[in-house]
Order: sequence, then C-alpha cells, then structure tokens
Amino acid sequence: MVGEITKEKVEIVRKCCVIVEEEIEAAAKAGEIERPWQYFAALLPTKTVGVRGDERSYHYTIVVRAVRSLDGMTANFSPLPPKLLERISSRITNSVREAGRVVYDITNKPPSTVEME
Repeated sequence: MVGEITKEKVEIVRKCCVIVEEEIEAAAKAGEIERPWQYFAALLPTKTVGVRGDERSYHYTIVVRAVRSLDGMTANFSPLPPKLLERISSRITNSVREAGRVVYDITNKPPSTVEME
C-alpha cells in the first residue's frame, strides 16, 4: 500500500489481493501463464474519477503487479494476457466498491523495485 495506512485501505487492498491471487493462480493452473515469482495488488493514495450508475464517482486506483525473477536482485514484469487482466479488473471493480480503476505495472527492476511503498 502506498501512502497513509488506514483500516479501510488495508481491507480494500486485502480484497483486491485475494482476487489477483485467485485469478493468477487459476490461470497458471490452467496453463495459460507461467506462475510469476511475486504478484499482488497495491492501492494508490489518490482517488480517480469514474461513473457508477448515472453518477460521477471518486474511488481508489488499484495497481496489479506481477514479476518474474530468479534471485530477487533483478526482476521483469510478467506479461499477463489481456483476457486475464480483464478478468482481474472486472472482478475488482465489480466486487470492491471502493476501487474505481485497475492498472497493470509493467516496470522492471531496476529502475523500479518489486514492492511499492
């Protein structure tokens, strides 16, 4: 989680992590992908504009991160298929009402790190 930690944000990211883990593990088990070394959801501290029903809404952006690595010193993002990313995004935005946008982090390490803080 990025930014100030609150009970609300912890619960949101926990729900999103479960979805990411379930979808990636199911895809790996089905042979759709090679299981990434690490994979998780993170919550950005700013809200994004969206639409719920006929109303403008402001909800959190969720980052999905999945990487491949042999030693943890370097890592490359895992190229998850668009259909898998779509399933993850749909599940998160439909079942976690505080989440309004889902993005996929394709940054390698370096220059980034695996974790977000």
